[in-house]
Amino acid sequence: MKVLFRADSSSTIGLGHIMRDLVLAKQFSDKGDEVIFACQELEGNINHKISKAGYKLEILKSHDIEALDQLIKKLQIDMIVIDHYGIDYKFEKELKTKNPKLKIFSFDDTYKRHYCDILLNHNIYADKRRYKDLVPKHCELRCGEKYTLIREEFQTEKGISREKRYDLLVAMGGADTKNLSLKIVKLIPKSFRIAVVTTGANKHLDELKEYAKDKDNIKLHINSNEIAKLINESRFCVITPSTITHEVLYLNIPFLAIKTANNQELMVRYLMKHRYKVIDDFEEKKFLKVAIELKNFIDLSDDEKERVLSWRNHPEIRKWMFDKDEISLKSHLEYIKSLQQREDKRYFMVNYLGENIGVIDFTNIDKDKADIGLYAKPDIYGVGSVLMQAIIEYGFKELKLKKLVAQVYEDNTKAINLYKKFYFVEIERGNAIITMERQR
Repeated sequence: MKVLFRADSSSTIGLGHIMRDLVLAKQFSDKGDEVIFACQELEGNINHKISKAGYKLEILKSHDIEALDQLIKKLQIDMIVIDHYGIDYKFEKELKTKNPKLKIFSFDDTYKRHYCDILLNHNIYADKRRYKDLVPKHCELRCGEKYTLIREEFQTEKGISREKRYDLLVAMGGADTKNLSLKIVKLIPKSFRIAVVTTGANKHLDELKEYAKDKDNIKLHINSNEIAKLINESRFCVITPSTITHEVLYLNIPFLAIKTANNQELMVRYLMKHRYKVIDDFEEKKFLKVAIELKNFIDLSDDEKERVLSWRNHPEIRKWMFDKDEISLKSHLEYIKSLQQREDKRYFMVNYLGENIGVIDFTNIDKDKADIGLYAKPDIYGVGSVLMQAIIEYGFKELKLKKLVAQVYEDNTKAINLYKKFYFVEIERGNAIITMERQR
């Protein structure tokens, strides 16, 4: 059987269609079918991947149905696989009219009407019941996780345990039309090891390279053929809610998904329903809110309680505390236990993108205000703003306080500058201590 894939890729429409088509194409070719691709020559395409995979490539000079119909007749195609948002029900029906014996196999992600013999919605959220009145009665429906297209490299990688070389992998699509890779890495602590996955189709690539060139913690992977390996080497991923979501889930790597296109809406809803980390549109505040997770001290495991104590007793942390004595494990555990009965104190371990980065606390809590404090994990840096954002979010939105009050040594310029950055103002000074306050 001769199978023609009709799909495009570019720096505008993205590269995902071709990537998933190559997985399906292999399923056909493994059965002995002849596979051919029909694509337009668009800016930033990845047509070279088709040829590299060993498939014949036909370049269409236009998207018109006449050009495609001529190619189908010329090549004597038996089945066409359509993975293209620009081809709709009307286009498919006219194509069938012109080629009555042609089998039409259509991809769908958003429950659109189709005139096809086989419909594939390989997304984990797909529900074939929703296609009842959207396809002909004879149409074979292939929907859901059973039909998810997982690239061979991910299937191979599934059984491999790798060292986590990266704290974070950022993959905002090969085209990254909204330049999110750059916006995201600017929000990541400098001590995080970051892998950024992108392609030559990214129009913002030069800007990204310029930002990363003097930062040893950021590694750009452009046109990489080892995406599965890179994901497996990463502790956490920031991705788009698209095909890569299936692959990250398949490798069981924690992630945060950011919507970048309207056709990702159904995946976003699915991820939200199942309590995965996801945001429907990138904004710095939204990103931080979802990326930050607070774990109450009273809910910490024994190991986590000991870890927090080791942070608190570290010389670089202890020197800025009002009580500079080392705290014993017994006293530490007793204090945490006492918090179960206290309404005026709350302590949290802060997790950011899967990494425990520090501690925030609220003491002397009343209906209007609370004293606050924070410290970072000793071997991490560049997280002060994240910890402060966590304090402000929880203090004003969860505790519904009107004021946050901080006390800091007057020679702790780093902490003072952080408070000023978040609009705390000095209200009192004495005994080498500055009291600062922020109102809601």
